[in-house]
Amino acid sequence: MKVTYYGHACFSVVAGGKTLLFDPFISGNPLAKAIEASSLRADFILVSHGHDDHVGDTVEIAKRTNALVIAGFEVGEWLLKQGAPRVHHLNQGGGFNFDFGRVKYVNAIHSSTMPDGSAGGNPGGFVVESEDGNFYFSGDTALTMDMKLIGESTRLKFAALCLGDNFTMGPDDAVKAAEFVRCNEILGVHFDTFPPIKIDHGLAIGKFRAAGKTLHLLRPGEAHDF
Repeated sequence: MKVTYYGHACFSVVAGGKTLLFDPFISGNPLAKAIEASSLRADFILVSHGHDDHVGDTVEIAKRTNALVIAGFEVGEWLLKQGAPRVHHLNQGGGFNFDFGRVKYVNAIHSSTMPDGSAGGNPGGFVVESEDGNFYFSGDTALTMDMKLIGESTRLKFAALCLGDNFTMGPDDAVKAAEFVRCNEILGVHFDTFPPIKIDHGLAIGKFRAAGKTLHLLRPGEAHDF
């Protein structure tokens, strides 16, 4: 399963023959200056919540690629009003079968306000199941016991976990999250973009290694096969 990281919480996964793009914050990301949003491919765009550093370039990419956007109800409605051509709405606990596999929208503890200040509903994460394997994207969240339900029900190839601290889990809680979801291969997201979420890479990697897990801190544009 090929994963390409584009910085902050944005990454793509090729699953079931389709390209899934998550939280495409490119244009405003100071660490993704070498990446052009206009160059990104997407068959589906999954948006975890309404903050600008996650909604980002969703509308522009969706218009260009005709990608189907998958998001919580309020976020999806807002994106339609901004010109996104196609949206599939989900809500917490709900899942849907697409042609590449199944997506379930799961709980996250965070906030969710749209870029214009309107309400963005509840934030969430995604559990994706496909013939190529399953994975979990936490979105922006605190550590939550709900993650244990994911580990009990779904065998994951990898988990993309926020770990920048300050606004979300830090490395210590992210290690616990990895234990809760019973996953040993972790893609770190939501770190280093802004001063409050800069992390010590060596220290974070060491914490995961001590727990018997591998933390991948990719550079924007770098890919990895899980």
